[in-house]
Amino acid sequence: MTPLDPSTALLPELFIARLQEMLPPASREPCLQSFSCHRHTCFRINTLKSSEAELVATLRAEGFRLQPIDWCSGIYSIPPAQRRALTESSAFNQGLIYIQDLSSMLAPMLLDPQPGECVLDLAAAPGGKTLQLAAMMQNSGQLSAVESVKGRFYRLKANLERGGASMVRCYLKDGRSVGAKVPGRFDRVLLDAPCSSEARFDTANPESWAHWSLKKVQESARKQQRLLDSAIRALKPGGTLVYCTCSFSPEENEQVVDAQLRRYRDQITLLPIVLPLSNLQPGLLQWGKRRYDDRLRLAVRVLPNDRMRGFFLCRLTRSG
Repeated sequence: MTPLDPSTALLPELFIARLQEMLPPASREPCLQSFSCHRHTCFRINTLKSSEAELVATLRAEGFRLQPIDWCSGIYSIPPAQRRALTESSAFNQGLIYIQDLSSMLAPMLLDPQPGECVLDLAAAPGGKTLQLAAMMQNSGQLSAVESVKGRFYRLKANLERGGASMVRCYLKDGRSVGAKVPGRFDRVLLDAPCSSEARFDTANPESWAHWSLKKVQESARKQQRLLDSAIRALKPGGTLVYCTCSFSPEENEQVVDAQLRRYRDQITLLPIVLPLSNLQPGLLQWGKRRYDDRLRLAVRVLPNDRMRGFFLCRLTRSG
């Protein structure tokens, strides 16, 4: 198949071939085109510091052409041309809003943390999802944010401070060690795992895929395996865990979860994911010669469009 947009030919040939193999035929061209589109900028009202109605009125008075996302309150989009102005606005600089990819907002929504609970964000930087979790918990309870890279750790802390997330404790720590140190502590765990970032490829920015390779995918998958094992160990029986990446590769998604299903057997299981979106694909049950656990059909792959980047989401629970 030849991409409609010639600029997609700049992307690695192996990446395009793999993407075409894992997507249904009708989704291939729209997905390839998405790497060249100018997306709307999405942002979330930070309810820890602002009132939605008042802030929306202020932003509209300042000339921003806000469009609400109809399936979730407090989320809006603006045209691509207004992105820079939004990043220079007082609302942004005061932490009243947080600019975030719409796909990545789905993970905290699926985790659904409640005020007063004990929650872990195991790979937290730069802090957008952590701040979203804190807002959903109304700054009540315990929210632990773990980041292993020093520079990203301080960026995480700065974003949380600006956003008014006062109930978050940040830890500069390798997430792979957390489960062994605090087994069964958390009601809910979010693991947005470090990955090959395939969904963030942009044909206007060759640097976005300069370091991509199948070796990079496999290296990411090995780290993700240990992180997910740690996340499962840290989860209370009956608790909820959301595993997600911004990668398309099954090695980083279904294969990582499949390995833990084999390891823990009946101790963990997948939960259904219900989202009011049409751009979803069920989890793959086979990739190459590998056959995955049938329960992985309950995972979802968000297919990219003019508002959303690609994303993989899986929701699990632990029994005994």
